[in-house]
Amino acid sequence: MDCRSERMCAGRILAAMTNPSAPKRYLPTSPFKAPVTRPPQQFAVGDQVTHDVYGLGRVIGIEGGIAALVDFGSTQERILSPYAKMSKL
Repeated sequence: MDCRSERMCAGRILAAMTNPSAPKRYLPTSPFKAPVTRPPQQFAVGDQVTHDVYGLGRVIGIEGGIAALVDFGSTQERILSPYAKMSKL
């Protein structure tokens, strides 16, 4: 690997070391509890919801479990699954 400047090498190394999509694995011998996995929330048309960014809204459409179209009054937003910031009221 030929690096012309120190900055180029640092960027390549950092990119190779970080993988945000890799899940952290649980070791059976760990003294800590196993991570709790919650089932994904299911929404139906007409459900009232609250979103951390947009506030209160009502589901007006579902796209096959991939996304929900929500009317927040002043705007309509397409919220992608797994709906981390949205919960049913």
